[in-house]
Amino acid sequence: MKVVIAIDSFKGSMSSLEAGSAIADGIRRAYERNNNTKALPNIDICPIADGGEGTVDALVEGMRGRIMTSLVTGPLGEPTKAKWGIIDDGKAKTAVIEMAEAAGIALLKKEQLNPFETTTYGVGELIKTAITEGCRRFIIGIGGSSTNDGGVGMLQALGYAFVDGNAKPIARGAKGLNELESISGEHRLQELSECTFQVACDVKNPLCGNMGCSAVYGPQKGATAVMIEQMDAWLAHYAKLSAGDMDYPGSGAAGGMGFAFRTFLNASLEPGIEIVLEETKLEDRIKDVDIVITGEGRMDSQTIMGKAPVGVASLAKKYGKKVIAFCGCASDDASVVNDHGIDAYFTILQGVVSLDEALEKTTAMSNLSKTAEQVFNIIM
Repeated sequence: MKVVIAIDSFKGSMSSLEAGSAIADGIRRAYERNNNTKALPNIDICPIADGGEGTVDALVEGMRGRIMTSLVTGPLGEPTKAKWGIIDDGKAKTAVIEMAEAAGIALLKKEQLNPFETTTYGVGELIKTAITEGCRRFIIGIGGSSTNDGGVGMLQALGYAFVDGNAKPIARGAKGLNELESISGEHRLQELSECTFQVACDVKNPLCGNMGCSAVYGPQKGATAVMIEQMDAWLAHYAKLSAGDMDYPGSGAAGGMGFAFRTFLNASLEPGIEIVLEETKLEDRIKDVDIVITGEGRMDSQTIMGKAPVGVASLAKKYGKKVIAFCGCASDDASVVNDHGIDAYFTILQGVVSLDEALEKTTAMSNLSKTAEQVFNIIM
């Protein structure tokens, strides 16, 4: 029997690789119990992510890269240690970066959230550092941001000039956009012309308007109604000076980072799971397997909206493979995934426990392994 395990991380609990390893252990125990005279199954663990949290770990683990840590400017200007990855295939170096490592909402306490002040400058510093390490290809996840500066901070770190009427650099954070009078790329990093950027972007919001980044995502980043109106006007002015397409789907992602990447760095905005599946060559790995296993921490109706499990399932169904999913918990509407390629899903909790107990890594891995073992007792 051949099995591919391509399961997303369980946030706050297990990485993609740890979850895959737990499932593999359970399968082996079931196989030994039921087929102890035969060879063990061929199990291929393929770490995955949907472009958000866990993307660096998944791609680095799945493609034998290496994790790097760099000291960069955090969202409020404080020094922050940011993790990123390098993948070297012998021909070129690829940097894998999660924006949230340098400008993420999780880096701040609730009372610190203020998009007028938060900056993407540290993201630009990560890109600059990766360039000095020889990277010319970039895969960047832009989920989980605390910012609404249109990506200007990132661009400033890369050498772009954003100045006010007195030719002085504008302040960092969205408030600086109110001062913006002109933009210049004359002194940007020369190596940028050699770089390509794939940006994991799963939202379709434009930069401005009722569905723009300020109106839709501003409140969760600490913006009041008045701030939202101001930032929307400032971003519209910024877009006019940039001569970019503020209505392009995804321009409003991560407080306008989608707009900055596409307008200034000629980036492609792509669904995160599609980037990861392409990079890990999962399609080639499932062509001759018997069963594909996927899953995530919580399975619900949102799982079908570009999340990793359904991305994996869609690819598996292309080749007529059975798909099993495991999850930490499932909502009442989770069965919708059965209409999107997942043949059956199983929650892993073994008893009534607190959320903290359920998320504890050792407990979660044990629960996942036991559940996989019981499922495969039937399959074997």
